[in-house]
Amino acid sequence: MHTTPRRHSPPDVLKDPLSMNKKLLPLSATAVAAVLALAGCASGSGTGSSGTSMPGMDHGSSPASAPSTSAPASAAEHNAADVTFAQMMIPHHAQAVEMSDMMLKKQDIPAEVTALATKIKAAQGPEIEMMTGWLQSWNEPTQMPSGHSSHSMGGMMGDEDMKKLDAAQGTEAARLFLKQMIAHHEGAIMMAKTENTAGRNTDAVKLSKDIVTAQEAEIQEMEKLLSSV
Repeated sequence: MHTTPRRHSPPDVLKDPLSMNKKLLPLSATAVAAVLALAGCASGSGTGSSGTSMPGMDHGSSPASAPSTSAPASAAEHNAADVTFAQMMIPHHAQAVEMSDMMLKKQDIPAEVTALATKIKAAQGPEIEMMTGWLQSWNEPTQMPSGHSSHSMGGMMGDEDMKKLDAAQGTEAARLFLKQMIAHHEGAIMMAKTENTAGRNTDAVKLSKDIVTAQEAEIQEMEKLLSSV
């Protein structure tokens, strides 16, 4: 028995070619949107004039670890001398602030000495925050490596020195403060001069120069006060 082959009807897309275009159009639109989105991401990650670049990106930081506004992107260029300078000067400044606080809590201190203590605290407190911000932006420890005592730095007061200053009163306290702070400033100036010659970071070198200028002037002021207190 001869059977006539069944004729299969053509697929719907062949019956209606437009239907294939209708099905492909959404996919094409999605692909175009994806390309545009990728292009937008690429243009947004550049360093053009849009001003959207994250601080610290020039030294490999991710946006999540970008430094705060207290540590600008310019601080990325640094060397070991800059790190040592900041790590050592932070506790050195902190002790000067502590010594100044001791004087400001005492009674019967000459006004000139109280004014000096106020000036030292006002100057060195913000510098501590600045240097801490630099170290954080450089991904460096904010403290010196273990085995390095802060009391080994030039001009640092030992525990007994701090106890004597804390216990002293009146003119005795004022004179002791001036003598100790002169030695303390001399140590800071030595560290600052080392940074001035060996440092690389422009902000750190500038601070080192400012410290030398300010503290040399304060040493002269304290020497004059010692002769009159």
